[in-house]
Amino acid sequence: MSTESAGQPVSALVLFAAFLRLGLTGFGGPAMVSYIREMSVRRRRWISPEAFAQGIPLCQSIPGATAMQVAAYVGLRAGGPWGALAAYVGFGLPAFGLMAALSAAYQAGQSVEWVLAGFRGLQVIVVALVANAALEFGRASIASWRDAALAAGAAGALLLHGNPMAVIAATAALGVVLYRGQALPAAARFATAGDGGRVLRFAAGTAAAVVLALAALSVLDRRLFDLALLMMRVDVFAFGGGFASVPLMLDEVVNVRHWLDGPTFMDGIALGQVTPGPIVITATFVGYRLAGLTGAVAATIGVFAPSFLMVLLTVPHFDRLQGSAAFRHAVRGVLASFVGLLVFVTLHFGAAVAWSAPAGLIAAAALAALRLKADVLWVVLAGAAVSMAVF
Repeated sequence: MSTESAGQPVSALVLFAAFLRLGLTGFGGPAMVSYIREMSVRRRRWISPEAFAQGIPLCQSIPGATAMQVAAYVGLRAGGPWGALAAYVGFGLPAFGLMAALSAAYQAGQSVEWVLAGFRGLQVIVVALVANAALEFGRASIASWRDAALAAGAAGALLLHGNPMAVIAATAALGVVLYRGQALPAAARFATAGDGGRVLRFAAGTAAAVVLALAALSVLDRRLFDLALLMMRVDVFAFGGGFASVPLMLDEVVNVRHWLDGPTFMDGIALGQVTPGPIVITATFVGYRLAGLTGAVAATIGVFAPSFLMVLLTVPHFDRLQGSAAFRHAVRGVLASFVGLLVFVTLHFGAAVAWSAPAGLIAAAALAALRLKADVLWVVLAGAAVSMAVF
């Protein structure tokens, strides 16, 4: 049991080590929030239960992978801006390392028949995973005809080859109009802790470092620059958690730039499900396929940097944002639209699969297991094992 108490500064090294260890078992995406709470509130006593609870609506309201942002938030409250960076990097590093290793193994094993059979099965499981995500998002986000209309409109726009980022921006604007005068849940109040000016200065310095790195890439390797910038754009629009990045990344990587084909991208998502961390770690796979380890690093930093900066930038101002009805209406519209985006991705991935009776049975069994709250990791591993025997 740690002797540290809530409010006492914690060193960046301690935060890094603690979140690195937690990140090694960080399966389940947003479910990891409860484990972060157990470690930081009950066992380590780095922050109070009230402070932790106040950070959850912040991390849910801004784009990016929720569990990663909660790690940054705890690090910020416990150890200041350097603590936030240490917790964020520590929590995400195991996912990056394992995904880079799996990407290398995938590239080396593409001609091995049993590996190909396993991935044929994993592709149908990815369809089940995304369908389950659409159902979960729908249950949480669709509560009125307005929500349903925005979700249906988003799916329809994508079926007509609309740009996902434009769809998100449009639904945010429509949300401000459609929900005007509608009662939404009461805004949570956020008690800002620490020196807000110091946090903002650190954020500005981090942003400057990212801009300088992008400028260097634009000169040294234009393709890496395009990759990093694309992943940053995906993260900025990924409201609703890591799964929200899937339709955006799919459209840009497969449909617009043709860097990967659909089945290969689905393999990347499947690998993302057997690694700890959020599904957005698929960016590492995309980067590795394009430019090896250097590409994996560029894509990973690109897809995680914006959401980290947004945690730093919104902490001092979250009360003001939550107090804005327009902001909350826009976020509500975006969250509803992601149900439609995920429905579209389910259909898109389903069309890419070579369906057969065994494939349909595997997909149905995977979806049923996910609806019964089976652990994603075991669903994916069991599906891969069955596929090697069947296909």
